[in-house]
Amino acid sequence: MTDNTDTIVALATPNGVGAIAVIRLSGPDAINIANSVFKGKDLSKQASHTIHFGSIADGDLILDEVLVSLFVGPRSYTRENVVEISCHASGYIIESIIKLFIKKGTRSAKPGEFTLRAFLNGQLDLSQAEAVADLIASNSKASQQVALQQLRGGFSTQLQALREQLVNFASLIELELDFAEEDVEFANRDQLKQLIHEITKIVGRLINSFELGNAIKNGVNTVIAGKPNAGKSTLLNALLNEERAIVSHIPGTTRDTIEEVLNIQGINFRLIDTAGIREATDAIEQIGVQRTMEKISQSALLVYVFDAAKITIEELNSDIASLQKPGVTMLVVANKADLLNKSDSQKVGKPEKNFADLFANHDFDEQDLSTSATSLLQALGLPDIIFISAKEKHHIDELKHKIYSSAVKDQLSGDETLVTNIRHLEALQKTEEALVRVLGGIDGSITSDFLSMDIKQALHYLGEITGVVTTDDLLENIFSKFCIGK
Repeated sequence: MTDNTDTIVALATPNGVGAIAVIRLSGPDAINIANSVFKGKDLSKQASHTIHFGSIADGDLILDEVLVSLFVGPRSYTRENVVEISCHASGYIIESIIKLFIKKGTRSAKPGEFTLRAFLNGQLDLSQAEAVADLIASNSKASQQVALQQLRGGFSTQLQALREQLVNFASLIELELDFAEEDVEFANRDQLKQLIHEITKIVGRLINSFELGNAIKNGVNTVIAGKPNAGKSTLLNALLNEERAIVSHIPGTTRDTIEEVLNIQGINFRLIDTAGIREATDAIEQIGVQRTMEKISQSALLVYVFDAAKITIEELNSDIASLQKPGVTMLVVANKADLLNKSDSQKVGKPEKNFADLFANHDFDEQDLSTSATSLLQALGLPDIIFISAKEKHHIDELKHKIYSSAVKDQLSGDETLVTNIRHLEALQKTEEALVRVLGGIDGSITSDFLSMDIKQALHYLGEITGVVTTDDLLENIFSKFCIGK
């Protein structure tokens, strides 16, 4: 592990052209070192949380005019003395000032080292520290809100309450071990069982929240698939409200995937327009179709699009059956619904072979087709279908709502705790396994020493999330992924 008693320095703002850059120092000598090169007020005599104008000078050479912000420990991000230098964002100026500080006794900070010190000094717990990185990386309103709630301690508070309840019972069971010969029972087994059931329910809810939490953090992989000329690229353009994909009447125009991000109510959906699914006519198209099937398997949401005016019911059912994958939610979208009443396939009195034939004797208003056709589709055993016209942009907002609700499933609320970190998920799963063993032990009347071991295991895994239980390797792995200067 890194020495945490020295003073560190790093650029806290991104490299590149800009007006202002912020250089951060933290450590016991941060104020004294800054004061030694600052031409202005005596920083050692100034109050915390104050800003001072002056110059940074290397001897007689003025490097820049700056603003210096003082944060006297423990009233700072790291709970150490912290100084932030706001200088002009010239690469030469930044490099010169940092080199000067290193010459005066600081060293360059490692990735995440400021936040690591905040954790080690008790300013943040480990899950809050990880939320700092998530907040910096957030690229949507929902991901920002989830990270902010975790940074404020919502997740930590919930876990701490669970640990405290378990610790109380673990203490009583440990006490029983001290009086093993007297065969006394301090921990009421019925109360312990009820508590384990309650904690298991909460842990299970947190585990189940990971699917949504991960989607909010990383975006939802959403594949648009279907046969050639079903209108997939037109739909992509309609959803994005821009001409992103080439649209042509020639089948097989899209041969490789096209990826764009669509934000719906604060959640990013990574839209992937794919090659049409059919028997390929050449090697390049065959590769495109293979990639389509791979993307579908890797997606969380599949938007299957078909030409409502031309597809047969047999083809529709076959496509739906072949494209359904475990863990992939499918939305079935009937495109070109504005052509249903104009389709040449409708033959009144003939067997209903084409999808359009279903509506030959039904005078549906295209704008209300999704609602009006529901009972007819259900009677024929067809799935819920969203009727749209991508070309005319009819029902696109309704489709966006369906895409959003399929991912969120009414789980997103202002105070809901969501798990977004795979490390937290794995720790919660191990906690759940330990709690199941505790319940099995109570029902099986196992001795207090074995019961105590399983409770300690649950406490250990819960403690790993917030950093009550840590190892140097764990901390190195977490903070090495941070940007330098944070």
